[in-house]
Amino acid sequence: MSWLTEPFSNDFMVQALLAGVLAVVTTSLIGTWVVLRGLSFMGDAMAHGVLPGIALAFVWGFDLTVGAVLSALVMIAGIQYVHRRARLSEDTAIGLLFVGMLALGVIIMSRAQSFAGSLTGFLFGNILAVGRSDLLIQAVAAGVTALAVAVFYRPFLVLSFNEDKAEVLGLRPRIAHSVMLALLTLAIVTSFRVVGNLLVFGLLVAPAASASLIVRRVPTMMITAVVIGIATVAGGLLLTWHADTAAGASIAGASVAVFFVVLITRQIVEAVRR
Repeated sequence: MSWLTEPFSNDFMVQALLAGVLAVVTTSLIGTWVVLRGLSFMGDAMAHGVLPGIALAFVWGFDLTVGAVLSALVMIAGIQYVHRRARLSEDTAIGLLFVGMLALGVIIMSRAQSFAGSLTGFLFGNILAVGRSDLLIQAVAAGVTALAVAVFYRPFLVLSFNEDKAEVLGLRPRIAHSVMLALLTLAIVTSFRVVGNLLVFGLLVAPAASASLIVRRVPTMMITAVVIGIATVAGGLLLTWHADTAAGASIAGASVAVFFVVLITRQIVEAVRR
């Protein structure tokens, strides 16, 4: 069993595992609602949309998290503006802002001297280099997300299945939707240091999607998604240690691989039952 325990005898691997676990708690809790409401495209777009703010923060020398938050706010405001003013579908608005913000971020980064290395770090993360400040930010984000999900559980639940009913019941679906987007932004902003902008989407959707194939009740789905996410983080880090692969990509790839394993296993079980 030394292959399993030896990697985590190193402090940087323990910190990486802890960072991954905290990221999984945040992304899985809100990711469950993303999957239930069909907001995956929005989540993907938001993961790319924070890049310009991160790039400007890097070039101008201020905190990357602040830049990511500001960029996310611009992204959300832009989607709403296009959707309302141009009378286009929200998916069209998301697609336009998705490509535009990603392109702007790459253009800004191309002006930096360390363009290639910095862009790679932002897109794919560096979980093996997280510090105590990163862990603190992620711990706060996980706590805030857990509290918000508990407080808004009923509005989120009704909104996920029938927005009109949520309105009739006085649950204020617009406010619930805004809170959900805020939590989605929080998850992306605080997790990009772990697996990067491109790969954070894997942690956001894959564990929750896997859990949806196993259980039906929403609270159980959240817990299952967290457990699956933690397992994929540990598995990805073990793969990185033994096979010398990119950590962020290994974690995100493992989370998607688990989804297909669960899906195929479920199909086999159903075929056997029939």
